[in-house]
Amino acid sequence: MHSERTPRRRHSAELKAQVLAECEEPGASIAAVAQSHGLNANLVHKWRRAQHQAKAVTATQASDDTTSTFVALQLPPQLTAVSVAPDIRIELRRGATTANIAWPGQAASECAAWLREWLR
Repeated sequence: MHSERTPRRRHSAELKAQVLAECEEPGASIAAVAQSHGLNANLVHKWRRAQHQAKAVTATQASDDTTSTFVALQLPPQLTAVSVAPDIRIELRRGATTANIAWPGQAASECAAWLREWLR
């Protein structure tokens, strides 16, 4: 059972602009404006969303079009080769046994390997 679909109506840009302008009036009901033009209120809401999105895109493009200026920032001093990484401190508990371990920060990968083996 197939019913023939009626083709979608196309509305002119002038009609859309008029309807959207009427919706912007103080105290205007979108449903009432839509009904007065023989339109579905959902369609008018869709037009309003599209208009707001277009305005947002235009505003974003306008802010992007401003000339860019370079701002130099002072970076913190880099760590030197002689700087020492802090020690790694671990407290392990297994049952009633507690072990406190301090491992040199420069040997972090060895600490990770040792800890992996210990936790097996």
